Amino acid sequence: MVIGQAHGRDAMSARVAVVCGASMAGLLAARVLADAYDSVIVVERDLLPDGVSQRPGVPQGHHLHMLLSSGLRILERLFPGLIADLRAGGAPTLDTRDLSLTYVEVSGHVLCRTGALADPDAMLTALASRPLLESVVRERVRALCNVSFREGHDVIGPVLSGRAVSGVQVSERGTGRQCVLSADLVIDATGRSARTPAFLAAQGFDRPVEQTYRVQLSYASQLFRVPAGAMREKVAIISPTLQRPTGAGMLAYEDNTVIFTLIGVAGHRLPTDLTEIRSAAAELLPRHIHTVLEAAEPLGTLHNRQYPASVWRRYDKLASFPTGLLVIGDAVCSFNPVYGQGMTSAALQARALQKVLANTGITELRRPYFRAAAHEIAPIWRANRLNDFAATPTTGWATWPQRALDSYTRAYMAAASTDRALTETFLRVLQGLDSGAALVGPGRVARVIANARRRTQAQVA
Repeated sequence: MVIGQAHGRDAMSARVAVVCGASMAGLLAARVLADAYDSVIVVERDLLPDGVSQRPGVPQGHHLHMLLSSGLRILERLFPGLIADLRAGGAPTLDTRDLSLTYVEVSGHVLCRTGALADPDAMLTALASRPLLESVVRERVRALCNVSFREGHDVIGPVLSGRAVSGVQVSERGTGRQCVLSADLVIDATGRSARTPAFLAAQGFDRPVEQTYRVQLSYASQLFRVPAGAMREKVAIISPTLQRPTGAGMLAYEDNTVIFTLIGVAGHRLPTDLTEIRSAAAELLPRHIHTVLEAAEPLGTLHNRQYPASVWRRYDKLASFPTGLLVIGDAVCSFNPVYGQGMTSAALQARALQKVLANTGITELRRPYFRAAAHEIAPIWRANRLNDFAATPTTGWATWPQRALDSYTRAYMAAASTDRALTETFLRVLQGLDSGAALVGPGRVARVIANARRRTQAQVA
């Protein structure tokens, strides 16, 4: 890290915040900060596109993305009319009054696909690709009068004055010219590879403890164009099982496109050839869906990616930390991407920051913000650990709780295949509207047991 002196400002000068990274987390942070600071500067290494397109800084944008209903609710509050903007951009919506539009298979059983949910309006959906969603949010942030973008600039590191951050040093990518942007607050939103831990260590602070567990996920994605109306389903999810280390996801996107993502868990290697990917899709997807994909036009190339481990940097546990520095998004916690929670997690952290700003002003944000962010992250982290455990082969004592979990999951899904109430509970958990504890509530357990008894009686008869 290069540490310099920030340009000074007198006590009457405007309050400035700098956000490092124009990721979804960075854009949402800028939106929240715009309500509390006179000026917000977003520093981004890429030259940002004017329209909807992939950009180098978001390689994961080529893969399946879905903003969960809980995250979409937050974005709609931050940017009123956002859902309408996404629809205007062509993003399909999912009407949960018609469950046949969704195909979800877990533990070999498919969720109920007939009828409507009891509370369909609770599950807001907009099936926008990552480039479309990011472009709509970015233009909303650009429209804020006190937000500006510094594109094509690398962040070298925060600048310290004593034990407080007074700015950030940046370098123009084209010329290498460096300067310091003075700031009252700097937020690191540079993603999983963020260098804040190294900066802390270099300046004599403790690095955050990293909670981590291996995922060993591989995924391969291909975008297709399908004829309008050729496919009824807008969502298809097939989860891996203990017996089968592969799964898949498919979403309908704008412009009659469909993204198909094949996943492999526990180190399973996926094919890198489109023909082999299509063969794998034939083994996982219902025949009528695969038939459409088989005839669909591939757009662009097949994209492969590895995800070794989930990581949670526990900034909330640090005893000391520079004043005027915060971290948000994947730079705090990087979740297994198979669950599609990254953008929703960023939205939850931005909402936490908004609440802290409303309650405390801009005096000392670090402790209350990191505590609030951890409060949002913790239940997702615990649920993911349990879900990943359920699909990852293990040995020794861990096989017994894994078998018990697998047994209940199979029984739940078998019951949910004909029980709309259990299906609705599962979808609400999947969309982040309810916690995973809802799946084992007394009423749900009773329904699962009753269904299992009926199945046993039917088999005996």
